[in-house]
Amino acid sequence: MTDYPEPARPLAELEPQHDYFIGIDSDGCAFDTMEIKHKECFAPNTIKHWGLQPVSKYAREAAEFVNLYSKWRGINRWPALVMVFDLLRERAEVQARGFEPPDANVLRAFIEDENFPKSNDGLKAYMAEHSDPELDTGWAWTTAVNETVADMVHNIPPYPYLRESLEFLSDKADMIVVSATPVEALTREWHEHDIAQYVRVIAGQEMGKKALHLELAAGGKYSPDHILMIGDAPGDMRAARANDALFYPINPGQEEKSWKRFYDEALHRFLEGTYEGAYEAGLIEAYERYLPEVPPWITGKNAG
Repeated sequence: MTDYPEPARPLAELEPQHDYFIGIDSDGCAFDTMEIKHKECFAPNTIKHWGLQPVSKYAREAAEFVNLYSKWRGINRWPALVMVFDLLRERAEVQARGFEPPDANVLRAFIEDENFPKSNDGLKAYMAEHSDPELDTGWAWTTAVNETVADMVHNIPPYPYLRESLEFLSDKADMIVVSATPVEALTREWHEHDIAQYVRVIAGQEMGKKALHLELAAGGKYSPDHILMIGDAPGDMRAARANDALFYPINPGQEEKSWKRFYDEALHRFLEGTYEGAYEAGLIEAYERYLPEVPPWITGKNAG
């Protein structure tokens, strides 16, 4: 079996209780938490800790584009951060102000080092071997983000038709949470709304990447056409495809409609064996139109 971090052991040891398996992303998929987390928690801390006050307007726009309104939606916080710096560096309005965003070369080295997971624990381990002020700033930023999320993000219910879907599937499929969010935050959210009871494992960033979550929990245990990943971000779809699994997209900005369609139609197709093929392809084609690659300040189109 693939090597995996020790926290992922519950995934590797998961034994099927049903013939079907479903992985469900959390932020922006099960809960309407992406907007508040990125607009009220990530963006202000990014501006504060990385000295982006002179270009705060453009920093917010870049951060929201990367994390919410582009094909990079849902990527890990570290590559997302340096992408924000890069977008700022290329923007004419930022150049006109003579502002130089951080080069972030030390952070890039951390991101590229496959020996360390891109989590707070991974950064702490990396810092034990590499001392640099930029890493200190990174640690202050990422811990502040988590503290702000813990303080700010609560009492946000799951999207309508998620609970109904989980209840209907509870005796038909083994379900887990598949997320890049820290486990502590995930556990709090899923228990807060009494839906943790429907999933067998809550998998977050400490357990590895989403593709690994699916591989460990479902690989070789279920028929590929009996494995479904539900997500709102392209990374969710890539994780599904890496495991030859099916994908159901939750469209950004159309989340409630997406969950109603899943409850009314898609989950039944999945259980009946008519999901794969033209039906899935049509859903994905529509989904991809919601997430552009080029920023709106270049195309002139509004984001969000």
